Amino acid sequence: MTSINVQPGEGRRYRMIDGDHVAKAAVHDTAGAFEVFEVIAPAAPMAPPHVSPWTGVLFLLEGRVSVMVDATSYEVEPGGLVVIPAGTPATFGVVGDTARFLAITSGDGAGRFFADFASTVPLDRPVEDAMEAILSVTQRHGVALAGAATP
Repeated sequence: MTSINVQPGEGRRYRMIDGDHVAKAAVHDTAGAFEVFEVIAPAAPMAPPHVSPWTGVLFLLEGRVSVMVDATSYEVEPGGLVVIPAGTPATFGVVGDTARFLAITSGDGAGRFFADFASTVPLDRPVEDAMEAILSVTQRHGVALAGAATP
């Protein structure tokens, strides 16, 4: 494993429905793998809960977010952290104008999911109109929308 140094503003940017996800690092070594993303999220309606095959850690840097994890709500302020276990329904919503947080995910699947989602799902259409594309991407990566039927 070699060292990684990412400067502010650097990283691959994936435009998603819930904000921009900027890939900062993907680490693979004998102890396992994890990925680090900076997420810049605008105020928007909370997305439906989804279930990911990776564990996620949300560490809030700026703003405020409300995070739902398996029907429990957490109000998170800067410096706060929420762990979302793999296989658990979760979502978040920004309280106020914008929020910025680190998302650290176990394994190496989240980056591939974000890349596929950003290149497949049109962001200039209402979510309802893009649902077929959304379900196609989520199915390819083992992510499920809680309560959604698969195509």
